[in-house]
Amino acid sequence: MLSQLVCRPERDLPVAVLTVSGTLDRVTGDALSTAVRRSLARVPERLLLDVARLRVADPLALATLGTVVCQTAEFPAVPIVVCGADPATRDALAAAPDCAGLEIAGDCAAALAAADAAPHPPGIRVRLRPVPEACRQVRHLVTQACAAWQRSDATATATLVATELVANVVRHAHTTMQFTLGLRDGRLTMAVRDGSLRMPRALDPSITDAGGRGLRLVRDLTDAWGVLPTADGKVVWTQLTSGAAA
Repeated sequence: MLSQLVCRPERDLPVAVLTVSGTLDRVTGDALSTAVRRSLARVPERLLLDVARLRVADPLALATLGTVVCQTAEFPAVPIVVCGADPATRDALAAAPDCAGLEIAGDCAAALAAADAAPHPPGIRVRLRPVPEACRQVRHLVTQACAAWQRSDATATATLVATELVANVVRHAHTTMQFTLGLRDGRLTMAVRDGSLRMPRALDPSITDAGGRGLRLVRDLTDAWGVLPTADGKVVWTQLTSGAAA
């Protein structure tokens, strides 16, 4: 009999809730990974993963759950809360090396109420067209946000990184994009979601090459960056904790 896994998004923003039910095994693990990425791609303040009706078929499936939840938790500093897990699943996640910072809650309703009641981290979210003017717009937004959040020390670096992220969409993806900027635990987080399946990569051009330096700048100027593929495109995200690269 084929295994069945149902991943149903209950909420997207500001706190995302993803309810997972059915059987998790080596066959259905990809479906869970896709659903978690889809929820994270909206860049919520927090993601609650309700697994109260999830049956984990075998130890390898537990490893799959840990991989999906814990290795994607970095993007982009979005806390993931696993709630409603049975004792065996909780123990396995707690013991996983990659899950040291994972939040585990017993009751999902209580976890959601606590997340809604918590102070909202500062952030902005805007849709931009894939035109050169978008680069000027995002520089203005980032400059204003850094001043309002008392992070003027990071303005120069953050505006440069934001410009490169947006320019990459203008040059290559040619789709409408969503730009998100937030401040979490002293870290500036930026993410750009577009509708292109083409994955970006940082190049190492020679001094005579005309282009190819955008993502290398992003890599060199930020503390962390990555690409989150989604079913309809991707999200390029960054984290910056200081005014200049370390």
